Amino acid sequence: MNDLTLPMHHSLMDDLALTCRRLFLRNHEVQAHIGAHDFEKGVAQRLLVNVELWVPLARSTPSLDRLHEVVDYDFVRTEVALRLAQGHIELQETLCDDLADRLLAHPGVRAVRLSTRKPDVYPDCEAVGVEVFRLKPDSP
Repeated sequence: MNDLTLPMHHSLMDDLALTCRRLFLRNHEVQAHIGAHDFEKGVAQRLLVNVELWVPLARSTPSLDRLHEVVDYDFVRTEVALRLAQGHIELQETLCDDLADRLLAHPGVRAVRLSTRKPDVYPDCEAVGVEVFRLKPDSP
C-alpha cells in the first residue's frame, strides 16, 4: 500500500484549525485572590490569563462586519472578572476548570485552551501556572 491509498487521519487540532477560527486573549493581567499558602491569603496578587477559543467558521464569519456576528473578546474578560469576584480561590487548577466551563457554555465556542500563571511567586522562575484544554462534549 503506498501513501496515496492510506486513509487520511486528522488530529483534533487539525480539525479545529480547518473548521474554526481561533480567537485569543494573551497575558490578560488581573489582580486575583488566589493561592493555597498562608502568605497568599488576604492579599491580591498578579495573575496572567491566556485564553484561546475555537469558534466554528459559521459562527465567526461576519457578513455585515458587525460585532454581534462573532464571539466578542469582552465576553472572555467579563467571565474572568465575574469568577474572580466570587472570592478567594486556593488553586489555579480550580480557576482554570471553572473558567473553561464558563467559556464553553457560550453557544459559539467549540473548544477552549486556557492557562493562568502567577509571575511573582518564586524569584528563581518566570512563573508558575496551569493549562487546560477542553472540547465541548457534543463536539466530534
